Parts: sequence; C-alpha cells; structure tokens
Amino acid sequence: MTRQIEKTLFAAADKMRGKMDPGEYKYVALGLLFLRYVSAAFEAKRAEFLADDLADADDPEEYAAENVFWVPEIARWDHLAAHAKAADIGVQVDNAMREIERSNDTLKDALPKVYGRAELSRDIVSGLIELFTNDLTLDGSNHDFDLIGRVYEYFIGEFASNEGKRGGEFYTPKSIVSVLVEMLEPVSGRVYDPCCGTGGFFVQSEKFIRAHQGRVDDIAVYGQESNPTTYKLARVNLAMRRIFGNIAWNHEGTLVRDAFPDERFEFILANPPFNVSEWEGERLREDIRWKFGTPPVGNANFAWLSHIHHHLSANGIAGVVLANGSMSSMQSGEGDIRRAMVQQGAVDAMVALPTQLFFGTQIPACLWILARDKSNGHAAGHKLRDRRGEVLFIDARKMGALVPGSRKQKELSPDEIGKIADTYHAWRGEPTDLPYEDEPGFCASVGVADIEKHGFVLTPGRYVGAGAAEEDGEPFEEKFDRLLGELRGHFAEGRRLEAEIEKRLGALG
Repeated sequence: MTRQIEKTLFAAADKMRGKMDPGEYKYVALGLLFLRYVSAAFEAKRAEFLADDLADADDPEEYAAENVFWVPEIARWDHLAAHAKAADIGVQVDNAMREIERSNDTLKDALPKVYGRAELSRDIVSGLIELFTNDLTLDGSNHDFDLIGRVYEYFIGEFASNEGKRGGEFYTPKSIVSVLVEMLEPVSGRVYDPCCGTGGFFVQSEKFIRAHQGRVDDIAVYGQESNPTTYKLARVNLAMRRIFGNIAWNHEGTLVRDAFPDERFEFILANPPFNVSEWEGERLREDIRWKFGTPPVGNANFAWLSHIHHHLSANGIAGVVLANGSMSSMQSGEGDIRRAMVQQGAVDAMVALPTQLFFGTQIPACLWILARDKSNGHAAGHKLRDRRGEVLFIDARKMGALVPGSRKQKELSPDEIGKIADTYHAWRGEPTDLPYEDEPGFCASVGVADIEKHGFVLTPGRYVGAGAAEEDGEPFEEKFDRLLGELRGHFAEGRRLEAEIEKRLGALG
C-alpha cells in the first residue's frame, strides 16, 4: 500500500510541470530529489564528525570511507534553498551537480545538468526546491534516507505510468520485479541485469537481502543499458541506496556489444524489450552464445534467453520477463530453440502472468526461470533437489487486481507474490511450510516426455488443467436455459450483421 507522503509529494510536484513532457520533467524532479538526499546524508555524517575529536569534518576522504558523498558548500541543500527565488537558481543547481560529480568519481557524468536552460521555467525549479524543503522534513536519521529512497522509487514509477508505453521501456512494474526477486532469492553472489533500465531489480534485491537479515555487501551488482539517460538514472537510483555496482553503457546494446563477455553470474534478472526486430541478428549469426540454435533475425526474444543462459555460473539461475509469444511461437526456428532448451535442461519453470501489469500496453507477459544445472544448486542456504527432466508450470493469469484509482493498471498483492514464490521454492526442494503438490488450475510439475507431446509449447495453461469451478448457486437447468438463450441471441445478432454487411457491399457494387 502506497504511503501517503509519496503520493502527496508526487501530486504536488507533478502539478508544477504544466505543459512540460513527463519524460523530460522526470529528470528535473528526480535530480533535485537526489540533491536533497546527498545533502541530508552529508549533513548527518558531518554532525557525527564534528562531535568526534578524532575525525576531520572537512576531509572528503573521511566521508568516502563511510560511503557518503562529499557535498561542496555551494551544492548543499541549505544553500540552494536559501537562493530558491534567485533569477539564476537553475544555473546554481547545474553548478551544484557539476561540483558533486567533480568531488565524487562514482557520480561522474551521471547527474542532470538541465536546470539553467532558457526553456525550463525558473518557477518549476524554485517550486520543487521549496516543496522538497518544506514537505520532506528530515532529521538526519537512517529513516530519512529510506524515506527519500521510497519517494524516489515512487516518482520513477509514477513518471513511467504518465509516459505510458514509452515509460515502460525503462521501468519494470514493481510487482513483477518482486515476483522474480522472491523466486530467485539473490542473497549472495553476483547479480546481473543485461538491460537494467533504472536499476529496479538491484534495488529490490537489496530490499530482499535486508528483509532476510543479510548483508548487502555479499552481492556484487553488474548491469548494462543502451539508453544514455536511463543509464544515468540507474546510477543515481543505485547511489540513493548506496549500492555501488559495475553499470556499463554503450549505444549498441548488450546483444551486439556485451560489456561482460567473460563474466558468469549466480543470479540474472532481466526484462528485455519484447519482440525486437532490429537487433543485428544477421551480423551475429555465428555467435558463441547461441548454444540452443541461432535466433531468428526478425525477433530478439531467444537471443536474450540464450545470452542470459550463457552468462550463468555453474549453479546460476535467471528470471526473464518476455512476451507470451515466446512460449509457443514456431516461426523462424523458435520452436526448435525452445525444444533444445527444454531437452538440455535450461528451463526450470514457466509463469504466465495476468494482463495489464505493464504501463501503456495490454501485451500479456510470462516469466522464464532458467538454470545452468538443475541437478545441483543452493538457495537461501539449503541444497536443492535434482530437478532434471521436470519443468514447473505456474498459471497466475487470474491473479492481480486494479491499482487503486486506475482502470487500466493491475498489480499483484504480497500474498499472490508469496504464493508464486513459495510454490517454486517448495517444488525445487527448499524447506517450506507445505510440501509441493500440483494444484489444478494453478501449478503442475511436468516431465519432458509430456512437454514433447505438446510440441514443446511452454504455455502453463496447457499443463495445469482447469481449477475447481466456483459454485454460484444457480440451478443447472436454469443456467442451461439462460446460456442457451444467450447463445441463440449471439447467433441472431451474427446473422443480422452478416446481412447488413452484404447489403452495404451490394450498394457499393
């Protein structure tokens, strides 16, 4: 449930943008939120150092040793707030961003410098500074940093919603991220996202670790992103959480220019762009990553799956979000690649998701859970069972409910996320409250021989069967008569429309 402060702050901030495109405005608002964050963290640590006779409160290296960004005086929030009404406040904010980058190598070229542009109203910059000063009251505690992080995360999601389909390109809805993180349990090791967007999988992994009393230092983060502005947003988002990872950028993208060709990872979480046709497939036809067959030139879905499986460590596991068509498509050899993946034990589980989870599109999606070695592995400190020759299918299409206040957007509840994850954990042999059992209409563990009978189509609905019908209290005879009457009505309407079409076509002739 959304906390009221995030919602109130976003409503107030969004009201200021006027006619400004949300895609541009998000960098303006999020950049100032980051300034608010680094300044609060700096001032809290500075107060500690001033009270410590052995610390030097004016030594940037002291702050770096504590994973706190050094903030030069002209970039401190109090200084900017005092000059919020100045005619050159936009230029002052740009200078503040440059000074922070100059003082902190990990932020080099990551922060927006857009505030001094003539086309950006000074009132927007002044209004946001005043909003984040007066309505985001802080006392320097760790709670402050968690609060600003939550506000930042909420803003990213709301901007993606406002941008619709275009916004969805850089943002994976939180409930989908949560499902994958809860299923994979990335508590230690190397975590990789080959198309990391704003870094949502990394942030959620950090939350998962903290919730399970783990240490964030036990994971190492790797990511790649081709969009330069989204890449910067990811770096800032991780910095807000004090996650310092290896995030790479190049304009060619991961499939064409892999930033980590020799690396292998324990966990891979990814939401690649769906059904991309222009991905240089012809140029990459002999690539070493295509273990299961060469992906079609006209669709990158199986290139992504192959790339991700290639980068798994010996006991690595991956969760990938893809369009539903990837589960059943047969064109251009995709069915052959899918068959090879199943026969070679690459597919651990498949999850069909409900519609309307993504911003601005009704395209239904699914989760592919891939494993390097299904005979082995550990999760949350427990050895997993040998799962070779089996695939778990979960049909979650009936889950989810509309987000309050929305008629288009759905989300999964914590209980639904928990049910999906717990089913997978029980199936792969983790200690759980209840042992795994097939549940008609929801989940089934299926052998490869049965999957072969279905032509290696991996749509969960083919395997889980129908769930128990809900009793609605209507007597069978009455229901039969009612449905028969409705069917006859549909037939009559169909005949009427057919006659109308023929009449109009005749008139045209």
